Amino acid sequence: MSYTNGLDKPSDYFNTVLYTANNGTLNVTGVGFQPDWVWIKGRSYVVHSNMYDVVRGVQKDLLSGSTNAETSSGELTAFNSDGFTVVDSGTDRANYLTNTHVSWNWKAGTSFTNDASATGIGSIDSTGSVNTDAGFSICSYTGTGSNGTVKHGLSTAPKMIIWKNRSATASWQVYHHTLPLSSGEYQALQLNLTNASAPFGTYNFMNATAPTSTVFSLDGVPEMNGNGNSIIAYCFAEKQGFSKFGSYTGNGNADGTFIYTGFKPAWLLIKETTQTRNWVLYDNKRVGYNPNQYEFLPDTSNAEDTSTTKVDLLSNGFKIRASHSTVNQSGENYIYMAFAENPFTTSTGVPATAR
Repeated sequence: MSYTNGLDKPSDYFNTVLYTANNGTLNVTGVGFQPDWVWIKGRSYVVHSNMYDVVRGVQKDLLSGSTNAETSSGELTAFNSDGFTVVDSGTDRANYLTNTHVSWNWKAGTSFTNDASATGIGSIDSTGSVNTDAGFSICSYTGTGSNGTVKHGLSTAPKMIIWKNRSATASWQVYHHTLPLSSGEYQALQLNLTNASAPFGTYNFMNATAPTSTVFSLDGVPEMNGNGNSIIAYCFAEKQGFSKFGSYTGNGNADGTFIYTGFKPAWLLIKETTQTRNWVLYDNKRVGYNPNQYEFLPDTSNAEDTSTTKVDLLSNGFKIRASHSTVNQSGENYIYMAFAENPFTTSTGVPATAR
């Protein structure tokens, strides 16, 4: 089994960094690359997690657990070669007092611009930043309110896409390739809500059309294609040894399901699709050993929960260690999004080890 283009070292493309705020100006380092998408959460106090990216620009703040439109008073003021700079600007989200924080950081890095009428790719112009090796792109476009297609920048079809209308109060929208997308059965999830996946009102979610290697499809739904609104989309293709976007069925037992990913997970997001449940998020830095028990609920402003023991991050996947409904309700379906710490076996034959 071979991993090319640097994916022997997943931390070149994704890394979690912990830091302690100073309530002033703070250069957060240790990311290992210039991050292009930064997702920050205060660990020890109640506050929404916030997202920044290079396409929208510094201080442009979106909250994962909120319908709020983008604000321009965020606390991230620079993307640096090994991290980012945060200040205390009064939002109290990224550099508040001396509280502990976590940042999840992804690398895109190559800018793209698509004039749809000139290139014949898609029908809606887009700009963004992409890393085809890691299967990640940040895509910005202006909605039309009508059916259309948008170039996402990747060379393979995305397995998962997360959208936010920057201009309006609106829920986040999530496409996951394991959920139905055919007409009459299409299902969407919302990152800021606990809702089960369901048909999207009177609209055909994504025009009931799966993404291709060049574009994703839209109908007129305002959250993803509001006329004249600025929209951001985070797009993810699956890369062996680095990322996995799959599903599993709960068994309701403390000896829960084992899910093979082909790598040692560094970051894991789970959502039950069939019932009203919270999104749950884990990483490999906030505990550092199994069972991985520090949990965030990205759809809330809750502080980090250190009291649960639900998931083990293993050398080749993850193992559910609880019967809790957010990860293991008997017979229910769960989707997940995972990024690697190490591939299970590198191109030189070096195996990953469990924590």
